[in-house]
Amino acid sequence: MAYDPSNIFARILRGEIPCKKVFENAHALAFHDIRPQTKVHALVIPKGAYVNMTDFAAKASAAEIEGFVRAIGETAKLLGVTEHGYRILANNGANAHQEVPHLHIHVFGGQPLGRMIKPE
Repeated sequence: MAYDPSNIFARILRGEIPCKKVFENAHALAFHDIRPQTKVHALVIPKGAYVNMTDFAAKASAAEIEGFVRAIGETAKLLGVTEHGYRILANNGANAHQEVPHLHIHVFGGQPLGRMIKPE
């Protein structure tokens, strides 16, 4: 999957599409998901053009990595889910059903989330 600069998250970062911001720092933006799957559902995206976690891990600077990881923790704190627990999820590639070619971390919480993967 190649980076597409017209993807929805790139457009949000450029201010072409509005978002309901939760948190922002120099390297990341967090905002509420427009179709939440749990009581609390936000997305955290790096401001750089990274397709997925593999791309980010290979190419991001130390400052970008630190800023992004700190943004995930700060977002969970601001959303009020740290006390009772939350889940972070990143779909990486086709087999994981990544839909947008821009790295994004889902922050889920606000309710019991059950098992991560159902046993077969």
